[in-house]
Amino acid sequence: MRRRQFITLMGGATVWPLAARAQQQATSVIGFLSSLSSNYITLRTPAFRKGLNESGYIDAQNVSIEFRSAEGQYDRLPGLVADLIDRKVAVIVAAGGTDPAKVAKAASTTIPIIFISAADPVKAGIVSSLNRPGSNVTGISLLGAALEAKRLGLLHEIVPHAALIGALVNPEYPDVDLQLRELQEAASAINQKIKVLRADTETEIDAAFATAIQQGAAALLVTQDALFVSRREQLVALAARYKIPVIGNQREFTEAGGLISYATDFADGYRQAGIYVGKILSGAKPADLPVLQSTKFELVINLKTAKVLGLAIPAGILAIADEVIE
Repeated sequence: MRRRQFITLMGGATVWPLAARAQQQATSVIGFLSSLSSNYITLRTPAFRKGLNESGYIDAQNVSIEFRSAEGQYDRLPGLVADLIDRKVAVIVAAGGTDPAKVAKAASTTIPIIFISAADPVKAGIVSSLNRPGSNVTGISLLGAALEAKRLGLLHEIVPHAALIGALVNPEYPDVDLQLRELQEAASAINQKIKVLRADTETEIDAAFATAIQQGAAALLVTQDALFVSRREQLVALAARYKIPVIGNQREFTEAGGLISYATDFADGYRQAGIYVGKILSGAKPADLPVLQSTKFELVINLKTAKVLGLAIPAGILAIADEVIE
């Protein structure tokens, strides 16, 4: 049951006669590089294309898109970037954490690069400034790493008597220090004990859940990171196995069967990236386009999972939910 509906506006797209479409040739190629699975990027593609359409560009009409996904294998990124450069793409979209943007930036100082990342792009070394990126790179900052305190607060309200809450972090995430600082400050403010669990592989994630249970954690928080997004099915399965309430870092976690998620509206971020690509194709320079920061956030709750766990979601949280899965 959706509490807020986002209407896709397609009225700006021109409907061309069949003959005209047949004659139209794609004049520019967009390289879309992702560290995540191709299935995940497929979920985001409609929003990205919507942004392109708003800028006057339509896939397979006056532009074409070459998708390359590392499927979670980060060592594949350099080869994928090289392939896109050989394809002579006009712009590269780098999504799924900071690594795609870093690899693309290292491979080319001339091809415009539009990143989509939840980490701090300045701290990660992608751009020198949010207002004046100053190179061939700009993009969309989804602010996901700045939401850990809010996630902890929500989880604390749902499981108010939890003596211990686990926090799953990727030690290789660029903003891990910020995440830990936010979590520790938030935990102190509400007098909540937390246990930090570090994992960046499938095996380590399994072990982290086992450790959380062994140490008596009554709930678990999954921090922002592209790795955990790609492992959402594993996370949901582990939460079900151990019957532990878990808050995720994107709505796809909840849609896959997780209890709750609080995150930036990633779909809107991908739409904004599409708009920026359109501006680049129309002649804008990345150095002149400020890094955009997301202003939309969404809370998604899965009541089916809550029922299985025997949890009653507080009315106050239900009232502010953007979507409730029943």
